[in-house]
Parts: sequence; structure tokens; C-alpha cells
Amino acid sequence: MKIQRRYWVIAAGSLLAASTLAYFLSHQRVGSGSASQPQVIIQSDGKNAPVGMVWIPGGEFLMGSEHKKAQANERPVHHVKVNGFWMDATHVTNDQFAQFVKETNYRTTAEQIPDWDTIKVQLPPGVPRPPASAFVPGAMVFVGTKDKVRLDDYSQWWAYVPGADWRHPTGLKSNIEGKGNHPVVQVSYEDAKSYAKWAGKRLPTEAEWEFAARGGLNQATYAWGDQLEQEGKLPANIWDVRKQSFPVVSPKAGGAIGTSAVGTFPQNGYGLFDMTGNAWQWVSDWYGFDYFAQQAKQNDNRLIVNPQGPDQSFDPADRGVPPYAPKRVIRGGSFLCNEDYCQSYRPSARRGADPFSPMSHLGFRLVKDQ
Repeated sequence: MKIQRRYWVIAAGSLLAASTLAYFLSHQRVGSGSASQPQVIIQSDGKNAPVGMVWIPGGEFLMGSEHKKAQANERPVHHVKVNGFWMDATHVTNDQFAQFVKETNYRTTAEQIPDWDTIKVQLPPGVPRPPASAFVPGAMVFVGTKDKVRLDDYSQWWAYVPGADWRHPTGLKSNIEGKGNHPVVQVSYEDAKSYAKWAGKRLPTEAEWEFAARGGLNQATYAWGDQLEQEGKLPANIWDVRKQSFPVVSPKAGGAIGTSAVGTFPQNGYGLFDMTGNAWQWVSDWYGFDYFAQQAKQNDNRLIVNPQGPDQSFDPADRGVPPYAPKRVIRGGSFLCNEDYCQSYRPSARRGADPFSPMSHLGFRLVKDQ
């Protein structure tokens, strides 16, 4: 029996709640959710910050969403301010992560024997420890299905695959040859932190991430505006259900999909690529399902400056996992998100994930203070 870390898969079930709040931000940089031209983009020259980062000017914005697509954990909209910071223009790539490993001999979470102490906190009380033979290095992999299935049980298209790691994203038979400029995946939160320390950077806060992802658009549904398509095309690497039913990956349906090279799709208003779609991104905050509601209530709808997230995790919506099990926020959605399931390619969409569980659609990017 292999350990099935299915409890940590990002599920995007319908989470319904009623909450209303409206703000008028008179000094918002962009006052409409419609598409706009990129803002002034300041790219690092390697002196003020590492090459490959862009300056995010900071400012005030409306965080969260009241859109009909928004989940309960995205509500209510609240008024937030963040300071300026540098941010990687793209996800950290396979080539960049390979350089880190070469210089440090780092071994990722997926390459190590799973640790029972980090596993048992994600399981219902009383679950017995599996035998030693069950503890095999590996990671969660999207395996898809051969035919259409009901979308209420994600264990049908996810599996724990021995040997899966950042070099072998879907198992030992896979590799990243020719994909040096793709987002590195199969990295845990702990892996991302270690890379950040080596790079002299840090993971963004959830507020910083959302501010940057919006690219100067006020409450736009997507990072590029209010319409999913632009000129009949999807402007991000997400699953196109018009061409292939989710989660079917049979050869007839076109085979499995995955990450695309960073920079394949247009940048947002701050010069950032793939802020939504392609691969989920770790951020620094603990995940609180009701954190936005707490913020709005505790601050009496006043401006919240540089929020850092809750002191601990809380997620009562994840069935089979203790509500206070450790989770970190992930943002941006991935190549698996689609109109029939997930829809997390929106700047306000948020999920929580086990910090020790790498997955085949989860990566990261970093920030640096001025």
C-alpha cells in the first residue's frame, strides 16, 4: 500500500455564502475592470534587484471578489494597501531550480522518504501509521481519466506516484528535457522557502500576490480584464473544455496537458507573466478559509496595511482533513483549471495546500524588498 496523499489535492468544489460589501476608491490607479494598456514597467537592470524581476509600485486596492464566480473564501471585498516590492516576472523555472540544486546539493521533499509527523496532522484522528514499506519517495501527479466522470471525487484523476519529483514531474519515466524554461513543479512550500533563502528573496504575501496579479485593474474578473477570451483565444495556459473534456487524457482526446514555457502568454499590466494559469504558486500566508471575513470585521472596513495572514490555518471546507491542519495559501490556478471545474485563473481565487505536499501543477515565484 502506498501512501495516498489525496487529502491535500486542491479541490474546487462549490462553496456558497452570502456577503455584500462595496467600496469606492477614488484614488485607485485604474478605475475599471476592463482591459487596459500595461502600466509603466520598471525592469531590474541587475543593480537594484536581480535580473528577471519587475518593480511592483504598491498602493491601495480592493482585495477579494463579490463576482458570481467567487467562492466563499474570496469574500468579502476589503480595502488593502501594500508597499512596493520587486517580483519575479515569471515562475521560477526548471533551469533556475537546477542551478540552486547544483550549488547546494539540495534534496526536495518529493525526493525524501515521507515523514509520518507531517502526514498524520493531515489525517483524521486515530488513523494508524502505515508499515515502513509504504513510505516511498514520490509526489501527487495528475493522471486524468480515460472517460468522462463525475467531478465530485478528485481521487479519480490524482494519484501518489513513487519517483515523481521536480526532475520527473509525472513519475520516473518522465523528465524535463527541453523544458528548462517551464515552471518548476513538484516543489513543496518548504522547498520554495529553501530556494528563496538561497536566492536572497522571499515568498510574497497573499496581499502582495493579488495586488501584483491584478496588474492595475480594479476588481477585474481576470488578470487581463472581464472577458475570459481575447479575440477568441484563452490568454493563459488553462484547460480548454471546448477541445478536451476535463479530466479526460486519452489519446483520442488529445493526451495529457501540462505546463507551458514561461512568457508564452501576454504579460499583465505590471509586466508579469502567467500570474494565473500554468502552475499554482505558493505564497507565504497560512491559509484561513474565513480570513477575509475576519479582516473586514476586525478592521471595521478600514484600510488594512500589509496584511500578513492569520496566525494558523483553518479550513472547515476540506472534507476528511482536520480543520486546523497546516496549510499555506496557493494562488493563480494552473493548466488544469477550466470552466467546468476550478475556475481559479482569477486574481482573487485562493486555496490552501499542505506545505509538505508537492504536486505536478504547483510551483512558485519570489519577491524582494526595495
